Amino acid sequence: MTSIDHADERRAARIRDLNDMLRTTFLGGQVMITCGVRERGQAFESACVEAVQRFSTFTEGDDPYGEHDFGAVSVENTNVFWKIDYYDRDLEFGSEDPSDPRVTTRVLTILLAEEY
Repeated sequence: MTSIDHADERRAARIRDLNDMLRTTFLGGQVMITCGVRERGQAFESACVEAVQRFSTFTEGDDPYGEHDFGAVSVENTNVFWKIDYYDRDLEFGSEDPSDPRVTTRVLTILLAEEY
């Protein structure tokens, strides 16, 4: 491996750690829940939140870069996705460096698969 590979690995690990913190604790970013999830009621919404926070089944197919930025769960026989996007601090553009929380606002979105 080259030093660039090590740098890429460290960057991906930092992004993964920040994403996991947001997903499991809702700290370190913003959380958005779509209308489709909310329209199914508070119990369904709460079950979705719990499923996303407990999610740990990352596969290379769903997580090819090892950043833990997407997942799918089943809640009450409904396919629910979650994803994390990286924006600049003003939420206007994409982040120039998702591994740096000083320049990045993470947004976790929980949505019905049909809304994707």
